[in-house]
Formats: sequence, structure tokens, C-alpha cells
Amino acid sequence: MNAERAPQQLPLALAYAPQFGRDAFVPGASNKAALRLVEAWPDWPSPAALVIGPDGSGKSHLAHIWAERAGAPILEAAGLSAATLPAIHAGAALAIEDADAGPIPEAALFHVMNRVKEVGASLLMTARTPPQAWRIDLADLRSRLRLATPVTLGPPDEALLRVVLVKLFADRQLIVEKAVIDYLIVRMERSLSFAASLVRALDIAALAAGRRVSRPMAAGILAELAPEISPERGAFADRQ
Repeated sequence: MNAERAPQQLPLALAYAPQFGRDAFVPGASNKAALRLVEAWPDWPSPAALVIGPDGSGKSHLAHIWAERAGAPILEAAGLSAATLPAIHAGAALAIEDADAGPIPEAALFHVMNRVKEVGASLLMTARTPPQAWRIDLADLRSRLRLATPVTLGPPDEALLRVVLVKLFADRQLIVEKAVIDYLIVRMERSLSFAASLVRALDIAALAAGRRVSRPMAAGILAELAPEISPERGAFADRQ
């Protein structure tokens, strides 16, 4: 007689909103300079600042920290136009995300930077690449961008990723052994966004299986999320 298999628990699709507060930000070598700039406001060397970094490096989190600190609305550059621009007055603050994503709204961006400089307001922009790499026809905008204070985020190092993973697991009330964290660290993509996706997937898998996150479970989820990463060597191992 075949033993009955225990039914697999179906995971509930529970919403888990990302935390963008200062307390949720994990500082590290890759983001130290950017965090210092954000927290130095309003004592900036120029009215505008630009946080540059790859996807998953923490740009949006820093923009939200600054926006809360400065009382600034956050706009997406892709939707920027004369109609969507808020009034900019003396002492005002504005954050613009993903300035280099897609066609750059040159006229609107130039108007914002010009107005910020004229009235003594503050502007924080985020972008994946430095302005020199942007396709810009408006010479005056290029000139304004050169005056913005740039700060660059690098990919998170192993120490930062470890702290982030532990925190993300703790936020979801998951107990994960150090050996599993060690296994993940040297194999996962070096990205904070990947870390969040990985923990979310492991949370769902653990709930569905009705057991703790294990190394075999971690290996399976990694294979699904990043099949190009070798399970034996991994992302970090290739850089050592």
C-alpha cells in the first residue's frame, strides 16, 4: 500500500511592500558617499544632485529617504512635461527618478534645473548612467547637468549583501541558517533588487513546502531566478 503524500500547502499571495525609510536602509561601502550626500542636505555644494548607479543599487531608496527629509514629491522622468511639473518656489525640493530611462524630456528637465537654480530650490535626480552618456540635443541642459553634484553607487559587496539578506529574511520572519546564507552569498547576483526577489521566492517556497529554507531549496530557487549562474562557482566566486 502506497503511503499517502502530504498535501502541499498553497502559499497565499500576501502583499509585501518594500520599505523605503531611513531605518530600512543598510549602509555599506558601495553606498556610503551617496548616503552622506543625501543626509548632508540642505548643505549641498550645488542646488542639484545626481545619484548614479545600476538597477538594484539603492537609488530609489535613497531618493525616498531624501524626499522624506526634504518634503519633496518624487516624479518619474518618463512622465515629465510642462503639464506635470509642480510649482517650484524658494526653498522647495523635488526628486526626479530614472532621468536617463528612455527619451529624456529635455525641455522639461532644463526648465526644472533652471528654476531650481534661480529660486534657490533643491533637486535630486537618479539615473543609471552619468550625464555624459545621455543623448541630449539641448546644449543648455548639458551645461546645467555638468553643474549638478554627482555621486555614484557601486554594486553591493559581499558584506552588504549578507546584512541585507539577513534583514530581508527577518522582515518576513524566516529562520535561515548561516550555511544557507553563505551558500546564497557566493552564487547570487550582486544586486539589492535580486536579493529582494530571492528572499520573496524562498518565502513562497518555504510556505508551500511547510518547512524551513534549506540549501537544496535555495539551490532550486537560484536555478529558477538565475539559471546562468553556476551552482558550483557562483557570481562572487567568479570575481575572486
